[in-house]
Amino acid sequence: IKKCQFHSNAHAFLEEKLKDARRIRFYKETDSTKVSFEAKFKKDKLQYSVEFDEEGNLEDIEILINEVDIPEDTWSTISYYFQEEFEKYKVKRIQQQYVAIEQESVDVTLNNAFQNLLLPSVNYEIMVAGKTKSIYEDFEILFSADGTFVNRRKSLPANYDHVLY
Repeated sequence: IKKCQFHSNAHAFLEEKLKDARRIRFYKETDSTKVSFEAKFKKDKLQYSVEFDEEGNLEDIEILINEVDIPEDTWSTISYYFQEEFEKYKVKRIQQQYVAIEQESVDVTLNNAFQNLLLPSVNYEIMVAGKTKSIYEDFEILFSADGTFVNRRKSLPANYDHVLY
């Protein structure tokens, strides 16, 4: 979406907090349950995604990572979950997630994310194409910092309003 269509509180927050970010892009995501605003950008050679709710409050900050960036014991726990749940699977994307919680300030959450700290509060959001009952489906699966399963939901294909069939 255009910058002017992005939530004003969220945009003001980004203007204040992001100093050396490059290639900032704005998105409005409509899920089956909620609407959210997301800003994606590059900073310090990492790809970030900052998500806001409908009121412009920070929900989470995500960093695009690879398997090798996850601690070995955590990754083995996650892999075991995939082997148990799917006949075949392919990991499409891994994101390290810093959730904004009420007990700590937004600045602390931002600082933790920009320093790429491995904290006990970090989650891993993994996009997986998994085969169950002879059909492939896309899933978004959330794991805690130690690899414990948190939740799973089917990922819907992207909504392209501009495409006509």
